Parts: sequence; structure tokens; C-alpha cells
Amino acid sequence: MNYEFGLYVFMLAAFLGFELIRKVSPLLHTPLMSLTNAISAIAVVAGIQVMAEGKTTFNTVLCTLGVIAATTNIVGGFWITDRMLKMFRRETPNRD
Repeated sequence: MNYEFGLYVFMLAAFLGFELIRKVSPLLHTPLMSLTNAISAIAVVAGIQVMAEGKTTFNTVLCTLGVIAATTNIVGGFWITDRMLKMFRRETPNRD
């Protein structure tokens, strides 16, 4: 696969992903975050697998950046979801 075709697929996927996520209702934010965490986990595993092949330095650098970005997305998604869930927890009264 040549780089021009790969770049075209990447740009199309980025545009479609942005358009789909932009139109999601705020009520669906947490389920969407869970879905993107799952997709990012797949991207991490795929990036590590391609890095293990080590065909070229360019592939290794791109996979490293991809794994870092996907891991950041996973950690940030869990952090935001945890903060959102804390907003809905009931406070228990202190019994002294």
C-alpha cells in the first residue's frame, strides 16, 4: 500500500470520526468515551505489534507516537469518566 492511499484513508477517517462524534448528545458522552477507550486499546495493541516487526525506523517512530497518543486517550478517558461518575455519587452523612 502506498503512502498516498494511506494518507487519503487517514484523512477520510479523521473527518468522518470528527463529524460523527461532534453530533453526539451530551447524554451519550460516557458510553461514547467507553467505546473510544476500547478502540484506543486496539490501536495500542496494533501499534506494539507493528513496532515489534521493526521493518523501518519510520514505522517504529510512527507506531511509538500512535501508542503514546492512544494511551493518553485511554488514561484521559478513564479520568474524565471517573470525574463524571463522582458527580452522581451520593454523599453519605458522617456519623460521629
